[in-house]
Amino acid sequence: MDYVEILQTVSLSLCSLAVILWMSIGTLSRTTEREVLAQRVIAAMCVLSAALLFALHHAGGELWGSRNVARPFAVVAIIVALASMMNIKGKDVQGETNPHAIMKRRREEE
Repeated sequence: MDYVEILQTVSLSLCSLAVILWMSIGTLSRTTEREVLAQRVIAAMCVLSAALLFALHHAGGELWGSRNVARPFAVVAIIVALASMMNIKGKDVQGETNPHAIMKRRREEE
């Protein structure tokens, strides 16, 4: 295997593993510490795969027969890395009142 094939294999493997971890984040985050660890591992994998995808592009490598696919995938990997670091557990993200909280308030008022 040459340098470009190794970059391609490693970057795609890291991206695949990061996606699998991303999909199983609910299982991995039974405690707050494990959630933070899982988030950091996913982010590290995404950043590393993005660096490898940029290196693959600059080395003249191809993904699925296209030379131009590596850069957009690298940008997506960086976005996923940033998104994986967002800790929203227990926080009101939407800024709207929860329907259950509305019903609870109505019961308390009566």
